[in-house]
Amino acid sequence: MGRRFTQTPTGARGTGAAPPGPFAQDVHWAGEMRSAIGVALLLLTALFAMDAGFGELSVPRGALWTGLAGLLFAVLHPSRVCVRPGLLIARGLLVTSTVRTDSLVSVRWSDGVAQRMVLRDTEGSRVEIDPTVMIRNPAMWHRLDTDTRASVRSGTLLHGTTALRQLAQRIDRETAHTVFKASGLQ
Repeated sequence: MGRRFTQTPTGARGTGAAPPGPFAQDVHWAGEMRSAIGVALLLLTALFAMDAGFGELSVPRGALWTGLAGLLFAVLHPSRVCVRPGLLIARGLLVTSTVRTDSLVSVRWSDGVAQRMVLRDTEGSRVEIDPTVMIRNPAMWHRLDTDTRASVRSGTLLHGTTALRQLAQRIDRETAHTVFKASGLQ
């Protein structure tokens, strides 16, 4: 795995101040968080009710079910992604990862069951995000796209223009689909 660390935007480029300008964040994060909490609580309630119904509820079993529900919540917990000029921040349950988007070295798709976009910068920082976060949040995509173009112009982005182009095409398709659906042309 790549290097992961906890860093706030104030540590960017050693200046002690966050980059100026507006930031964009995932507007669907709160709903996803509520869903994660709800699913974990539903599982916990179902397991407690099942055990109570069979007369087998005990402290050790209750602790086991609580731990299982906590594990499910940890798996379902969405990362909170925020994009500012020159910076992308992904806050997970335990780790906050930051990458300089105006000095990216590579952007690639990770292999696996859930598709992830992996961004690396010249400082060695690495962030993994779900690409649907960018698809659902045009302001975030615009900010990231602007910064990645700066990386291309400066010559730091050596690998990943294809991945970015694929994401841009996917966002364009989703946008067109939404427009057609809203106008009744679908």
